[in-house]
Amino acid sequence: GPWLRAGQADAAKIPDTAENRAAYRSMCFTSPGLSEHISGVILHQETLFQQDKDGNEMVDLITKNGMIPGIKLDKGYDKQGIWGTETGPLGHPEVSTKGLDDLQKRCADAYKKGARFAKWRNVLQLDPKKGLPSDLAIKDTVHILARYASICQSERLVPIVEPEVVPNGSHDIAYCARMTEKVLAAQFRALEKHHVYLEGAVLKPNMVKNGIDGPKASAEQIAAATVTALLRTVPPAMPGIFFLSGETALNEDNEEVATINLSAMNKLYKDKLPWHLSFSYGKALQKTCIVTWLGQDSNKEAAQLALKNRSAANSAATLGTYKPGTCASVGTDGNVQQAAGPY
Repeated sequence: GPWLRAGQADAAKIPDTAENRAAYRSMCFTSPGLSEHISGVILHQETLFQQDKDGNEMVDLITKNGMIPGIKLDKGYDKQGIWGTETGPLGHPEVSTKGLDDLQKRCADAYKKGARFAKWRNVLQLDPKKGLPSDLAIKDTVHILARYASICQSERLVPIVEPEVVPNGSHDIAYCARMTEKVLAAQFRALEKHHVYLEGAVLKPNMVKNGIDGPKASAEQIAAATVTALLRTVPPAMPGIFFLSGETALNEDNEEVATINLSAMNKLYKDKLPWHLSFSYGKALQKTCIVTWLGQDSNKEAAQLALKNRSAANSAATLGTYKPGTCASVGTDGNVQQAAGPY
């Protein structure tokens, strides 16, 4: 369940059963008015074919509430990594994401079930002393993502392209900016070579930030560095950029930080950009919702309200109008290291 990656002590105690996962997902998908702020929902394979306790298909709950179902298609990665590459801040070598072999069929099956877009995440680590990410890892990442995107489009799914440069490490924001630009430039060259129709795809990048253990950058610095990297690398034909939230330090409220950073970008640069800047958050959208719910049906309405409130805060951030502190969250109480590894 998503509570295992929420990075919160109480949330981690929720039993990870199929029944609880179904109950939580159906609660989220049926939140009143959620489609005012959320357009699409990324599902795991289990969820795409799952029913709630009353026999309703999860995809039907989503569409009836005015949203579009999507599917996560990558199969994660092995921590053994790419042979001969350096070990990075995640504690393992550079990695290659799995799942291309049977992707064509899985795309067709997902479309038949009702999915209309897809997501695939590749991970790159930063370490300036070791020269990470290596050219090999970048080349592997952008090729796999481009191949995935082209297969998705051949089966009428809109691909979300996610080359994530993770924030783990002690690097500064300048190094993240330089490497993010390098990765994105390579990514769009690869998409062009694989005949990907940019107007029918979206980008899910990391924000340009300091490493979790590096010198702290302000929201304004993050906004400036991120927008600069995007303007230098992303063609205007790309209709939308939907940021991942990324991991944050244990003394930071990841929900609030992600909202503030997105709002700063749109407040400072919205009229200067050729594409829409929005959000595709996981725990930064659900953390307070999960901690409010805690597996109890009696907490359902309060949890749905928490989800809608954070969604509304991020919706305001896409306009550059979010006021920090105006959306209630659990803050940093109970923060713990999130579950490690691919997801």
